[in-house]
Amino acid sequence: MYVQELEPVAGSLGLSALVAGLPLVIVLVLLGGVRMKAHLAGLTGLLAAVLVAWLAYGMPLDQTASSAVQGALFGIFPILWIVVNALWVYRMTVRTRHFDILRRSFGRLSDDPRIQALVVAFCFGALLEALAGFGAPVAICSVMLVALGFDPVRAAVVALVANTAPVAFGAMGTPVVTLAQVTGLPLDDVASVVGRQTPLLALVVPLLLVWLVDGRRGLRETWVPAMACGVAFAVAQFVASNYISAQLADIGAALLGAAALVAVPQARRPAAEPVRASVLTGVRSEELDERDPRREVVRAYAPYALIVAIFSVAQIPAVKDWLAKATRTYDWPFLDVADPEGDPVGGNVFSLPIVSTGGTLVLLAGLATAVVLGVHARVAVEEWLATVRELRFAILTVTSVLALAYVMNLSGQAATIGHFVAAAGAGLAFLSPVLGWFGVAVSGSDTSANALFGALQVTAARESGLSPELLAAANSSGGVLGKMISPQNLTIACAAVGLAGREGDLLRKVLPWSLGLLLVMCLIVVGQSTPVLGWMLP
Repeated sequence: MYVQELEPVAGSLGLSALVAGLPLVIVLVLLGGVRMKAHLAGLTGLLAAVLVAWLAYGMPLDQTASSAVQGALFGIFPILWIVVNALWVYRMTVRTRHFDILRRSFGRLSDDPRIQALVVAFCFGALLEALAGFGAPVAICSVMLVALGFDPVRAAVVALVANTAPVAFGAMGTPVVTLAQVTGLPLDDVASVVGRQTPLLALVVPLLLVWLVDGRRGLRETWVPAMACGVAFAVAQFVASNYISAQLADIGAALLGAAALVAVPQARRPAAEPVRASVLTGVRSEELDERDPRREVVRAYAPYALIVAIFSVAQIPAVKDWLAKATRTYDWPFLDVADPEGDPVGGNVFSLPIVSTGGTLVLLAGLATAVVLGVHARVAVEEWLATVRELRFAILTVTSVLALAYVMNLSGQAATIGHFVAAAGAGLAFLSPVLGWFGVAVSGSDTSANALFGALQVTAARESGLSPELLAAANSSGGVLGKMISPQNLTIACAAVGLAGREGDLLRKVLPWSLGLLLVMCLIVVGQSTPVLGWMLP
């Protein structure tokens, strides 16, 4: 048995934390400073984590390698299993051109650019984040806004800022699923706390979007539909994450937010010509004027309805128990680890939820989508394989980062850093979202930031007397605000709207909003750690 040590380097917690943090520092420097590709930075960091575990912590090499393999396997299943199948559904809608129909349907909801920004960037962007994530919402929504006549810079900024509130539950809940796994906390507990933080952002972001589109006038004239959209989104995200399913949080929020928006009479009124003239400085795509048969519009919405239906059925207690019977639990080979108190850690056992996992449910929805959209079986398989090829570097990045996280967690490196960070005491509640924000700003992924810092946050919380669920959730909720300034997202936005090389211009425009919203989130977490807002927690 390997027993974790907290102070393996010269009996000093400070020196041990310094050595334990080397893999994280290497990854962050390679990504943020050297601008190395994410998968190469992840592999380099993994190598560093293995060496620190073996040489500094004395973890046997076979157990170190075994923990890395377990992390990589978790990265593949269930994490990437969810992402691949969700993106596959999206690719089939593109292949059959039903995505274009959906886009035109959204474009016809209103001719007011401020309302269009809410429908496309906030609501539809959230739907794309729910299904695909990994930069897809920014790329697609930016292009759609340009097609509606938005100036390219304004379109990119709106898409970047809108891609905040849904990120924690993106890709069918992948970030919170990862957070629960690396921290050992129940998924429902983590998701419920995140669902009491990010909905507060949803109340603010729609108002911010209409300000970005049309300044003070936009806020004055369209604050009612913006608030209706934000409140509906927030309520749906809260209810789904706390009482239904974390995987459905963004889908339900996006659909209910859009429904609330179009239900407000003010959102359907034609925009005044001076508004359109001052806001829409680009060229509107004539393709948006095409009329689509009602039957095809219904089919375009069908994939999302199928996902909601399948996930909803899967949450029925009897069905949920039946699906859970297919879960297989194994004693993980070559791994026998105990924490500093001598108690076996959860990593010694590996669970494989074959049927009940979100990825399998999305796969079922994808098969139903292929039937509804008339996709031939051969074409559906081709699209699935093409999805895997498209995500090959993301697959390597996620598996290497999860392998790194598992090595750090099981060797005791994360525990050492957590004990050291706990010295911040009550100030830790304020710093917790900042750590998540920094992780996402550098890596471009809330999933990666949760894998890297989740266990650290929980250890620090327990040592400082704070709620582990609160700080774990704060890592993810703070992280969503780093998404808009991550080099990955900035590059995607620039490439999508033809602004290659102008990432710096976009960064200067979105950085103040990122920092301002981060401060709000820090204050929320501090309040939730005290009686002031403690009543908000489950």
